[in-house]
Amino acid sequence: MPAVVFENGLGGRLEWWSKVLPDIATETTVFAYNRPGIGASAPATTPRDGVTVVEELRATLRARGIAPPYVLVGHSIGGLYVQLYARRHPNEVAGLVLVDSTHPEQLSGAGAREKWPVLVKLAIDVASPGVAQEELASLPATGAALVALPPFTGKPVTILSAAKPMSESSELARDSNAKRIDILRLNPGARQVWVDSGHAIPLEKPEAVVTAIREILSTLRRRDR
Repeated sequence: MPAVVFENGLGGRLEWWSKVLPDIATETTVFAYNRPGIGASAPATTPRDGVTVVEELRATLRARGIAPPYVLVGHSIGGLYVQLYARRHPNEVAGLVLVDSTHPEQLSGAGAREKWPVLVKLAIDVASPGVAQEELASLPATGAALVALPPFTGKPVTILSAAKPMSESSELARDSNAKRIDILRLNPGARQVWVDSGHAIPLEKPEAVVTAIREILSTLRRRDR
């Protein structure tokens, strides 16, 4: 059975998966970590673009003896990173679970940072460590690297999307929600599930994440038979 690998959101810590990991660990190997500069991890000494993040994760998994293929589970910007991993190394990925994933063009159009309301900017600046600011600044480059590669197809992909923000009506919210819908187009053959939750699905509705992972593991078991 493939190992299940978890990728955190912007500035997020592995504790975000605390209500998910125990259930999945009864079925297969799990790996969750903090990216460089977060929590007890060593400071970041490399660029914080998605290609670097993906290749560092890949090297870490190999160093720990966790062999591919993997089921990759990513929340928020972590969802962007696992999509990039799957497009760069499709033979190493058995399936994806995207948990209210960031869109590769999240910061374009009405989502551009200079158009964010002052309170949103302030909240991001206060809540995010410096390394997260670097990841956010590198998001356009990460998104461009992703869309330059062929889509990841032929393997199970589940998109968990937050339903509660869909009722918000500001210009930024409408843009974000349109991008939530567009994630499906970027992943041909994927299944999209709307979760009665805000953006923090792993904390608010961990059972939705557990179910999505278990369904993919079950699909992979049937294929192996």
